[in-house]
Amino acid sequence: MATRKVTLSLDSGALEFAERAAKAHGISVSSWLSKAARREAVRTGYVPQKAQHAEHAALGDEADLAAAEEDLRAEG
Repeated sequence: MATRKVTLSLDSGALEFAERAAKAHGISVSSWLSKAARREAVRTGYVPQKAQHAEHAALGDEADLAAAEEDLRAEG
């Protein structure tokens, strides 16, 4: 999947949680934050517009969204 470099500001507690969780999962903080943001968007009702996001579907976003939805269902 294509990535974009961005600058974010996080409170120190949130960053510490993200760093610990990423380490526990054996992935980078960037990857963990990306997955967490996607899961939260799905959890709170975000549904991509198929026509507007056709280019992202080709890059795997649809598969990632489906995986996030599966993770949420598994968590209850």
